[in-house]
Amino acid sequence: MQVAALCLDPKTKKVLLITSRGTGRWIIPKGWPMSGRSASGAALLEAWEEAGVRGTAKEKPIGYYGYNKGQGHGLTIPINVQVHLIRVNKMDSEFPEANERSRKWFTPAEAAKLVDEDELKKLLRNFRP
Repeated sequence: MQVAALCLDPKTKKVLLITSRGTGRWIIPKGWPMSGRSASGAALLEAWEEAGVRGTAKEKPIGYYGYNKGQGHGLTIPINVQVHLIRVNKMDSEFPEANERSRKWFTPAEAAKLVDEDELKKLLRNFRP
């Protein structure tokens, strides 16, 4: 299982997408659970490392989605992703992966059209900020 951050601008009600490092696809920040951190705390740290987001994380997940993670040589493994809502209060311009990713705000409906994962599309289409 991985944890992900659905980053919300409370003022505009838009969500943040970032590009993946490998393919440049639009995704939400995500990563592996971290020892000593709650799932929402790990999602918040991923949001900062991958997108420069500062904010507050909702402890209870807002949903889940699955995808197949490439392992090289055509091999994939199924991954279940637990999604936590992050209410953004600041965006840093300097963060660990700033030179590796692009980031952009979209309405949830726009974001749903841009991500590849069907279950994430559904989560975004049904999201009511």
